[in-house]
Order: sequence, then structure tokens, then C-alpha cells
Amino acid sequence: MLKGKKIVLGVTGGIAAYKACTLTSKLTQQGADVKVIMTKSAAEFVSPLTFQALSRNPVFTDTFDEKDPAKIAHIDLADWADLFLVAPATANFLGKIANGIGDDMLTTSILATEASVYIAPAMNVHMYAHPAVIANMKRLEGWGYKFIEPGSGLLACGYVGKGRLEEPETIMEAIEVHLNRGLTEKFLTGKKILISAGPTKESVDPVRYFTNHSSGKMGFALAAEASRLGAEVILVSGPVTLKTPDGVTRIDVETANQMYEEVVSRYNDQDVVIKAAAVADYRPISVYEEKMKKKQDGLTIEMERTKDILEELGRRKNSQYLVGFAAETINHLEYGRKKLEAKNLDAIVVNNIKTEGAGFGSDTNIVTFISRQGAEKEIHLAEKTEIARQLYQMIWTEIRDEQQ
Repeated sequence: MLKGKKIVLGVTGGIAAYKACTLTSKLTQQGADVKVIMTKSAAEFVSPLTFQALSRNPVFTDTFDEKDPAKIAHIDLADWADLFLVAPATANFLGKIANGIGDDMLTTSILATEASVYIAPAMNVHMYAHPAVIANMKRLEGWGYKFIEPGSGLLACGYVGKGRLEEPETIMEAIEVHLNRGLTEKFLTGKKILISAGPTKESVDPVRYFTNHSSGKMGFALAAEASRLGAEVILVSGPVTLKTPDGVTRIDVETANQMYEEVVSRYNDQDVVIKAAAVADYRPISVYEEKMKKKQDGLTIEMERTKDILEELGRRKNSQYLVGFAAETINHLEYGRKKLEAKNLDAIVVNNIKTEGAGFGSDTNIVTFISRQGAEKEIHLAEKTEIARQLYQMIWTEIRDEQQ
């Protein structure tokens, strides 16, 4: 999602500067072109060489160190950036910018840029609550600067409270949302999307059946969000009690074989296919016409494999963007990567169902999106509707990049 984006990262003088190293590394790994500006105080905490190695770009520390005589460095950086990010931002930095003071490389560059500026403050809890700091932030917000609020917890000074630099993953999520605002509200208009959801049931007799714990909530959230974003949506659902989302064509099935037939028969007409259903891998070889009677000893039921829907879709894939889901209990990322390759997918969404908030039946989820293009992005604990929204942003970004 950040591939090719030009980001200037400003690092000011606080102990949280060490987190900016991780942030630089993660931004670069996601394909962003990162150039770091450090204040003199920041260099007391972390060496500029560290950021140079992580960003693979020169680090800027001095307004008067003009490396290229054909350019004025702080103006060139100001014009180059798609986005400025200051993390950590000290109270001193906020005071300077709020009062138009440009006395170093970072402040002069920000005063000169027309790019969006995101600021992630980090300071002592009492400093963060000081009226002057609050007033400076309000003034900057009024000018259009965006803030990524600090977290609460144990601070380096020993106090406990609000003032910790937010985690790099959360900072990245904030700027990813910003950079994707170029997507129109209905960016899936004209696209056909097929989604499978829910469990399947495999009968043993007229009374009993094998099934699983899938509630269908994730698949239904994906269908609802796709429709809201303008897509023409077909939802093939196993037996659930959920309401059909507005604007969605729903097809109800019960068995794995029925789901196979409905999904495969519609596959060729789709732009995006998301297999979120938890389909039975096995079914009883024999289904009894009458109820089986209880016995004194044990019971053995012979099973056979069902058709692998995702494998078949991967085999038939031509222009479709194919997404699988994998609910695991151990080594979920490892298994997800293997499944991505084995089933010829464009992307896979994996989670560990043992993680609190990510199990079957929950209204929330925690997932990782892994794609053939090399993206690997965790979406932290969120409502499934929000998970769906972020997944479509990543899917559409990849489709758009392939078309360019």
C-alpha cells in the first residue's frame, strides 16, 4: 500500500527516537521511499548512520549542509514529499512550528512544504497536558496538521500516563489511510465480487450432521462493505441466521458440494472472488436414511474428502483477483504463506482463532493480509466491518498497481 510513496520522516530529540528506527524500517519494507530529517537533539539519542542504513537514503541534519549545489535542500525535500511525518514530536518542536519558527532543517522544511503533515507527539504526561502545548496543537490542527495521539503507559521519566509515542504499526495505519484517500468513496463501482461465507453441514442421518463454528460474520461484513463501495455482489452462504446486506444477491447452500457448484459456476464472470467460508474438508461416505440408534460401544463413521473449492478456483484463475482465508491455531503466518502458493492465490487473509477477539462468532477480528505482490500487513483488533474496509483498500491498491 505504501509502495512508491515519498515520505519525509522528521525525528526530534526524545528517548522515543529509538521507535523511529523501527518505523523507518517498516516503512521501507512496505516499499516507501523514506528520507529522514533529524534535529540536533535527536542525534544525541540515535546516530544518523542508523537511519541512513535503514532508509537507504542520506539523512539530513543541517540546514546549511547543501549536498547538491543545484538544489536548496530543505525546499527540495519540501517539494519532493507526498507526506511529512514527525515521530517523535517534542513539545519544543510543536512550539516552534505553531509560531512559525524555522531554525533548523526540520522546521524550515515543514514550513516550506505543501504536503500533508502528520505529527506523533511524545513527552512527559504533564508536558503533554500543559496549556501551552495544548494551545500549540490546537493551532496546528486549525492549520490542517494531523495528530497521531500518544498512548498511555509507563514513560521513560518514570511517570505513568499519556505521552508514549504511539507504536510504529499504528502510525503506519494512520498514514496508509491518508494515502488511500485518493480512492473514491465508490471505488469498486463496476466490479463484480463473489464472496463465500459461513459453515457447511454434512449430514450423518436425518438428525445429525458435521459442521464447524463459523458464524459467517466476516463474509457478510465483506459483502456489505463491497456493496457499499459500489460493487455488484453475490454472496454464497452456508446455513447462518444473519440478515442479507443491502444490495447483495444471496444464494443459500448447505453442503460443501452445493457451495462448490454455486461458486465455481459463477467464477468466470467475477473480478474479485473472496472465499471466506469455512467449508467442510470431509463428509460421511454413507448418509443414513433413518436416525441412527444409540449403541453400547463406540461409533466409527467413515469419511471422504470434499472437493477443494479454493484449489479449483486457483487452477481455473485467469483475470480474477482471488483471495482465500485461513483460520489457524498455530504458525498462522507460515501456513498462510504456504497456502497462498499452493492454491495459486493473489492474496490470503490469515488469523489465529485462539487470539482473544479473533475467534469464530466474534464481532471483531485480527488478521494479516499476505499477497503475491509481497505485501504482508497486519490489521489489528477491529470490528469486522472495519477489517473489511481495510482489506478492500489493499485489494484495490494491488489491482490498480497491476493495471498501471
